[in-house]
Amino acid sequence: MAKVELKQPIVQEISEVIKDAQSAVLVDYRGLTVAEDTQLRKQLRDADVSYKVYKNTMMNFAFKGTDFESLSPALEGPSALAVSTTDATAPARVLAKFAKTAPALEIKAGVVEGTFYDAEGMKAIAAVPSREELLSKFLGSIQSPIANLARVLNQIAEQGGPAAAAEAAEAPAAEEAPAAETESNQ
Repeated sequence: MAKVELKQPIVQEISEVIKDAQSAVLVDYRGLTVAEDTQLRKQLRDADVSYKVYKNTMMNFAFKGTDFESLSPALEGPSALAVSTTDATAPARVLAKFAKTAPALEIKAGVVEGTFYDAEGMKAIAAVPSREELLSKFLGSIQSPIANLARVLNQIAEQGGPAAAAEAAEAPAAEEAPAAETESNQ
């Protein structure tokens, strides 16, 4: 069997992995211990990110003609590919967080939703919260004014309704008025 026929299934596998990908990140994994690598793979799996080491030439062939072709110049030295089809920022977030505890892990470059980012750009992408976090913050900001209105209405009801609230608002104004008259009379 020719070498090309042996390599073709690997290129096909990479093509399948990146076909529906929202993002892909290349990393240099040299220097990671087996325990660190196992921990990294578990964290990536938990985030629904596929992570695998491929030969650079195989990735280069698979990237041709895709949005990920811009990653080709970063294919130097040992490279691993982290790909997500569900959350565009998940690979960068997980890898950057892990790189803080394992400095041997180096993010080379990545493509997020068709846009190429170098190592510094990927650090910025990693700082973007997940979709779920953004939605919860958004819902919290919408819910806050409604909760404040409910508290105010509850306080008005506890004080005896709108008439009592109006009387309470007028009472301090009436107390200040005689003091102002006594000053003007002097």
